[in-house]
Amino acid sequence: MVPQFIDVESKILGPITTRQFLILMVAGMLDFIFYKIFYFNTFLVVASVVSGLFAIFAFMRINGMPFHYFFLNLVKTLRRPRLRLWQKEYLTALPQEEKAEVKKEFIAKPPIPQSKLSTLSLIVNTGGAYREEE
Repeated sequence: MVPQFIDVESKILGPITTRQFLILMVAGMLDFIFYKIFYFNTFLVVASVVSGLFAIFAFMRINGMPFHYFFLNLVKTLRRPRLRLWQKEYLTALPQEEKAEVKKEFIAKPPIPQSKLSTLSLIVNTGGAYREEE
């Protein structure tokens, strides 16, 4: 059996996925900590901002991808330099003496005769079953 829909996250509580549930749990824990630390008026402001940010990370999708992927791509893009310059490096020419040596070492192979070429292609095509008669 071939698995299908492997890119769809599994739902655990109604329409809420595991990732969304964990994000909302962290937001709830932070809200509880803020409730214990701050006065009630300050708690309402801070908890609404934190809960809103966590809700955006949990539920918002941009171009079909979760918001945290969009946010990571945004941070990566902003950290890169805005202006990119291409600096072409020129290769230095070899001295004339070295070029001459390279030309001296080059030995041209004689071309394979047509009869030998057809024999080699026949050996290759038959997988080595054909042997040249001598």
